Amino acid sequence: MIQKRRLKIEEMKRSVELKLEQEISELEKRSSEMKKLSQSEDHLHLLQSFPSLNAAPPTKDWTGVSVRPPSYEGTVVRAVNQLEETLSKQMKKLFEVELKRVQQYAVDVTLDPATAHPKLILSDDGKQVKHCDVKKKLPDNPERFDMCPCVLANQSFSSGRFFYEVQVKEKTEWDLGVARESINRKGQIKLTPQNGYWTICLRNNNEYKAGAGPSVHLLPKCWPEKVGVFVDYEEGLVSFYDVDAAALIYSFTGCCFTQKLYPFFSPSPNDGGKNSAPLIISPVNHTE
Repeated sequence: MIQKRRLKIEEMKRSVELKLEQEISELEKRSSEMKKLSQSEDHLHLLQSFPSLNAAPPTKDWTGVSVRPPSYEGTVVRAVNQLEETLSKQMKKLFEVELKRVQQYAVDVTLDPATAHPKLILSDDGKQVKHCDVKKKLPDNPERFDMCPCVLANQSFSSGRFFYEVQVKEKTEWDLGVARESINRKGQIKLTPQNGYWTICLRNNNEYKAGAGPSVHLLPKCWPEKVGVFVDYEEGLVSFYDVDAAALIYSFTGCCFTQKLYPFFSPSPNDGGKNSAPLIISPVNHTE
């Protein structure tokens, strides 16, 4: 009886040891991948690899296991802590460099009043847009959004790279991104790549989404006050950055662009004044 119990305990102990060894091996592998990635000059590969490498691999909660060698537990804790610290430092450094690189492609962007929904108010310099409750009497020209509170930029791009920044501070809802020339501007529109829109949005003051069709829920570490939008036309890349945090918010990769692209803006309804702050196209202050 005692011998059977001893054998069972030994089996449990060995099982725990094997699982711990597997977790340690996976953590060490992930750390090695991060180090290699940090030395890469391939920025597109970095963005494509980011979702899979940004989070540590899943590990078991060993606190409820009664048979666990203390040395292994300590090793796992140290490995996890080291990996998280390595990930955090390397990703911060990588995206500081990446943001500085894309800011070199800054362009001057102004809003096109001929495309603006009748309830939108544009500043005289074409740099700000906000929503009001009064619908202005404007020509229903083909370029104008007639139902959704949206506006496009005057500038369009059909090659190369471009970058611009938009202040979203004190807003509870907004949409930003780029749209192709042939988008439908009449009636209700769905912001998806299939419909010619590559956008992210804020809803209900704290819900960030990418309009990937279906929507992708985003979890930025902090609420961005200024969003940078970068497009590489030939690479089929649209990336969004939290400028102040020098952090990537989301990237559309593998896009196939065949038409002119226009910067796209929606301040969303003002919600009784709760969302009355404007979207502001801001000068690009290059990250140091």
